[in-house]
Amino acid sequence: MSDRARRGLENFLSRRARPPRELREELALPGGPLPLLVRPHNTARRMTLRLSPDGSEARVTVPLGVPLREGAHFARSRIDWLARQRAAAPQAKRLEHGDSLPFRGMALRIEWDKAARRQPLVMQDMLVLGGPQDGLARRIQRWLETEALALCRADLAEYCAAANVDAPDLRLSRATRRWGSCSTSGTVRINWRLVMAPDEVRRSVVAHEVAHLVHFDHSPAFHALLARLHGPGLPAADRWLKREGRSLYLHFG
Repeated sequence: MSDRARRGLENFLSRRARPPRELREELALPGGPLPLLVRPHNTARRMTLRLSPDGSEARVTVPLGVPLREGAHFARSRIDWLARQRAAAPQAKRLEHGDSLPFRGMALRIEWDKAARRQPLVMQDMLVLGGPQDGLARRIQRWLETEALALCRADLAEYCAAANVDAPDLRLSRATRRWGSCSTSGTVRINWRLVMAPDEVRRSVVAHEVAHLVHFDHSPAFHALLARLHGPGLPAADRWLKREGRSLYLHFG
């Protein structure tokens, strides 16, 4: 066998030996099919099943070494729970004059006035803006993203100083799978929708990612640093996200 053929065979065998990194299927639910994603995680100790924040996908995490097919079977065994969770997920609604919009945990009533400025302005418990009415939701989302970026930058600077690390590049995310992430290059991404949540909830996610700049895992050292950065309100913030997080997808897909 030639060297080229031998290398080709070795590459082929190594690809076959490498376990798949994820498994994608569809689950048959009463209200229609639901995409399923199964992934292994090196710190997982048991299988966990979740519905994505926007209700568009079921996700199973399995410990390393557990066949991905077992994760899929685990999800299929909980079809009834997934159906109830998806039914409870908020349905997207177009924002209009008079609607209520969450902002930093407060409820703002949208007041559209053709004669008002196009740029949204918070006035007591109202969000006042003008411009074409058919572009209302787009302008509000752009305003929310601008506010989110400013707030998250301030949060990031504060927590990085407390953790004694340099503040990395910050970018907003429109992900439907996670609230925050930290890449190996150090870039922190925060879901812009968190600007609609109470401040302590948004700050808990930023603190979580800053802790990952020091400990790129979920070890005891990571959790100790996160608790020191964010303080005693962390469990309450986690509970809020689990209970109310899907509501942040009500007006913006």
